[in-house]
Amino acid sequence: MRVHHPSAALVAWGNAWLTGHVGLDEAVDAVERQGGPHVAAGIPEARGEMPLRGGLATLRVAGLSALRLALPAPGDPLGLTGPPAFNTAAIEAEEAVLASVGAQTFGLIPAEDRRGSSYVGTRWTVHETPSAVADAPLLPEADHRLTLAVRDATESLMSVDGTMEWRPEIAEALGALRESHHHEQMGGLAPGYPARAHRVAALAGRLAVVVDLARGTEGAALSAAQVSRRAEALRDLDHAVRRARVAACNSVLDAVR
Repeated sequence: MRVHHPSAALVAWGNAWLTGHVGLDEAVDAVERQGGPHVAAGIPEARGEMPLRGGLATLRVAGLSALRLALPAPGDPLGLTGPPAFNTAAIEAEEAVLASVGAQTFGLIPAEDRRGSSYVGTRWTVHETPSAVADAPLLPEADHRLTLAVRDATESLMSVDGTMEWRPEIAEALGALRESHHHEQMGGLAPGYPARAHRVAALAGRLAVVVDLARGTEGAALSAAQVSRRAEALRDLDHAVRRARVAACNSVLDAVR
């Protein structure tokens, strides 16, 4: 699991702009603070690539009304609606944005954009996708499942003999989350989102770090059964984290689903 997703930032700040809580410049500046300059290629009625600010403005004129997040994984096309080629590309990228533009829907997939020796940014490729809303979790359900995932993963991972072979910050992070996840600070999204969405997004972000740290350990001191148990716990946690992030970022649109 990647800890940072430009798609999540684009959806959160893009929807804040679309709902009038921030201006376009503020939204784009917030998105680009994470991934450098952003450009978009393949926008209908536009030639070649263009800066993200211009791309969003062009889509807005064409009827852009909502952005939805997809965080798919192999075997779990979370947030996707097809076609197969787009789904494959999104799964490889581990993320995508679905943009509702009038009666059409376009899928945007980000990739690192390197030019020369110093330029590093993000390039979005725009695809045509079916005009349908993916089956994705609502915020209350995702919040509940994330709470259960924190409990179950903590119990499973901390009970495996050999845990101390892990980097100590993993155990510390799990323990802290178990004790404090009901008191998460606001953060992680953009203006206009409900408090619950901010809390869920912040908790999911912290859990993504735990998953990333845990998957980066070798676990050489663990038996095959222990390795299998830990892998299952991490898969379940990864699943819950991705669903929570999608639900939080899309929550401002729940009323129109």
